[in-house]
Amino acid sequence: LPILFPQQSGLYEYKIFGGLADCSPKLCADVYMDLDFRKQWDQYVKELYEKTYDGEKVIYWEVKYPFPLSNRDYVYIRERREMDVDGRKIWVVLAQSVSVPQCPEKPGIIRVKSYKQSLAIESDGKTGSKVYMYYFDNPGGMIPSWLVNWAAKSGVPAFLKDIQKACLSYSKRT
Repeated sequence: LPILFPQQSGLYEYKIFGGLADCSPKLCADVYMDLDFRKQWDQYVKELYEKTYDGEKVIYWEVKYPFPLSNRDYVYIRERREMDVDGRKIWVVLAQSVSVPQCPEKPGIIRVKSYKQSLAIESDGKTGSKVYMYYFDNPGGMIPSWLVNWAAKSGVPAFLKDIQKACLSYSKRT
């Protein structure tokens, strides 16, 4: 296996445990997988779509960064599975950056070449979900690692709040 990220990067890998009240695991997984809906609730999405290259579904995602930083883009694959583990139903989503010649880098946008995410969602035993997420990316460019780490630390709780709101509005749409 290729090394996804060098130990000397100075960047953190994140492991997040959280709860999403009033959002079932299936609903959370559906919202997470729905790229068109994400464009509505995620303020940082500039461009987001899925295309098939050589028989493989690949996602392109451009993320808005604050001035004066350049936007970042991701090219990645992901997979969703519903699993039964000792009678517990768990939804798992895995994502990892890939290099696809048909999706070249764009001028003025920095390609995030090291990205990996694992997400597991299960019932909290009530009407909500327990969520576990492992996340790493290296945004590249000339951003000090302390700033990247601070942004990730503050961004993760905000993301969980945003996805919870999205789940509640998604269930009203369907």
